[in-house]
Amino acid sequence: MMDIFDNINPIDFRYYGRDKKAFELLQPYLSEEAFVRHLAKVEAALTGTLADYRICPKETAAEVKKAAEKVTADAVYAEEDRIRHNIRALANEIRKKVSANAKPFVHFTATSHDIICTAEALRYKAVTENVVIPVLLELEKTLIEIAKREKNTLQIGRTHGQHAEPITFGFAMAGYVSRLGNRIQTIGCYGGNLRGKMSGAVGAYNASSLFFSDPAKFEKDVLAKLGLMPSTHSTQIVEPEYVTDYMHSLISCFGVLANLSDDMRHLQRSEIAEVGELFEANQVGSSTMPHKRNPINFENVKSMWKAFVPRMMTVYLDQISEHQRDLTNSASSRFSPEIVAALVVSAIRLNKTLKRLVVDKTNIKNNFDQNKKMIAAEPLYILLASLGHENAHEAVRKLTLESQKSGKELIVLAKNDGSLKKYFEKMNKKQMEILENPEKYKGIAVKKTEMVCEHWKKMLKI
Repeated sequence: MMDIFDNINPIDFRYYGRDKKAFELLQPYLSEEAFVRHLAKVEAALTGTLADYRICPKETAAEVKKAAEKVTADAVYAEEDRIRHNIRALANEIRKKVSANAKPFVHFTATSHDIICTAEALRYKAVTENVVIPVLLELEKTLIEIAKREKNTLQIGRTHGQHAEPITFGFAMAGYVSRLGNRIQTIGCYGGNLRGKMSGAVGAYNASSLFFSDPAKFEKDVLAKLGLMPSTHSTQIVEPEYVTDYMHSLISCFGVLANLSDDMRHLQRSEIAEVGELFEANQVGSSTMPHKRNPINFENVKSMWKAFVPRMMTVYLDQISEHQRDLTNSASSRFSPEIVAALVVSAIRLNKTLKRLVVDKTNIKNNFDQNKKMIAAEPLYILLASLGHENAHEAVRKLTLESQKSGKELIVLAKNDGSLKKYFEKMNKKQMEILENPEKYKGIAVKKTEMVCEHWKKMLKI
């Protein structure tokens, strides 16, 4: 028996293969054995519908269904090696297991991509409902927990890598609650809208029209047995945009995970140190520097995203097929299941890491205090402008330069500036309190965090 370390693809031996949970979740849908099983399910649904239309006896449909359930990838590939055609090989393997009377109704009126396109839609829809969405919902729950727990933890906001205005750490995490929640909905939408076909070699129902007055209804009935709908129009293949949109939803979700991971990685820098991955007792951070505690899990998620986001270009290229079909997507589309696997593996890893995220309240405060005296600049300029100062921004800008040069607090310099005295006299107590206590200048960060978390809990029913 081949060991996982005999595999060539790292997603098989390093990420997917060594993660028991991910393997058990994904194998029933994304493995080649699983693909063959889904192909066989489509063949069984086809014969079952033929029986419904009295083209063959119900006993024949039962025979084919039973035979389809016993087909293995190993047998199909052995037959393909002999005849050089994978779907005919599948049909032959089913035919070997049924009576002579049933043999003619295996793959009856179908072309290869009636089976392939439908099986792909079937397994992608199933893995979305049973694996992708549940895994992402678990991650979403963790993000909501962190956001609510840290909703009052004051943090300096950052734009362009520079200190900006006060927020809370919970507010920062709520941004990812919203982005991931949106992606979960999008994945569910496109995953649930994947389509199949049973319209023949060029999509015009040529073969099935020999037997059915309404072959489009026959197609619909076959797919209904599988919980699918037909493509609005098809050639030899389903309109590719259904799969394109689905894969895009996965990749864009992967981008949210990568962005979150990158933010956490930067906040774990030695000179920032506001958060940290919890290290195990025996965990090693560096092969040569014993003191290192590297953000390996956050880095891994970003690195995986880098490996898979370019594959979206291949999915876009697979939209193009000459006339009713060519074979230029035959090899490239076989790698698409890895996009699903990589997203799931990364989401599981990120969730485990975030569940053990350590927030350093002391460092978060120390970082806030570094530029605390300058935070009043924005509210000061806006208040001055609201009270009629004709060039408030410039006046405050000059004061900030003086503050940085002299080391004196911005608000002290402003109060001592005679030209601003009349404006300060017009300010109310709340406005003065914000200017003198910058930590209170955080808008509705706390309230917004609560609103975002409650919104997505309701929308996603978690």
